Amino acid sequence: MSHNELNHRHYIIIDVSEISKLEFSEVMETSEDTLRISNDGTKTFVKYGHHSPHCLEECASKSESYSHHDFLEILSGPEWNIAFGGGLYGS
Repeated sequence: MSHNELNHRHYIIIDVSEISKLEFSEVMETSEDTLRISNDGTKTFVKYGHHSPHCLEECASKSESYSHHDFLEILSGPEWNIAFGGGLYGS
């Protein structure tokens, strides 16, 4: 994957309670099983290309949209980094 393609990715964090609102045909994840869950088990995120998925409009907990570069910084922090004791995927 080219650096340019990564620059066009966007990321939004939502509460795990809103996973059922996701349409996996609108985001880059393929199913609930491919979502990464925060270390405390309360949040997940989705990534998408140029256009914000319509399904995210229904998510009251959605964060701002992050660039690929900014989201790498978020993932390296204690809320997401598996070195701090969390897991990669939901159950």
